[in-house]
Amino acid sequence: MEVREIKHNNQVLARHIPSESWSEGLGFYSMDDEFVQVGSWQYNQGKELLKHIHNQVERSVDRTQEVLYIKRGSIKAKIYTLDEVFVEELIVKQGDTLILLNSGHGYEILEDGTQVLEIKNGPYLGAERDRRRF
Repeated sequence: MEVREIKHNNQVLARHIPSESWSEGLGFYSMDDEFVQVGSWQYNQGKELLKHIHNQVERSVDRTQEVLYIKRGSIKAKIYTLDEVFVEELIVKQGDTLILLNSGHGYEILEDGTQVLEIKNGPYLGAERDRRRF
């Protein structure tokens, strides 16, 4: 399966990365200018990655973006524009990844015992400042 972009007016709101879409080597699913960077690795035994340190670089971030990895089970994700207009819903299954960029979103758990790893940029400033419910 291919990586799928959910768009509205040519703006990418989200990317769905099915587990089958990983390929050998290092590959990134994010564009360089996005606040959250998401990539995958797939190497054979014996591959060594060079040790490194990330430099301290000042960045300007004005929106929280998040990544969901479905470890077990499945969810229904509903994607909205920043103006709260519904765009699309999709099923995200075990092993899949969902990158949420410039979007509103909501989730429904579809299976008992569903486990989701959520990653987002920080620092976290608290619910009152970081989000609004609609």
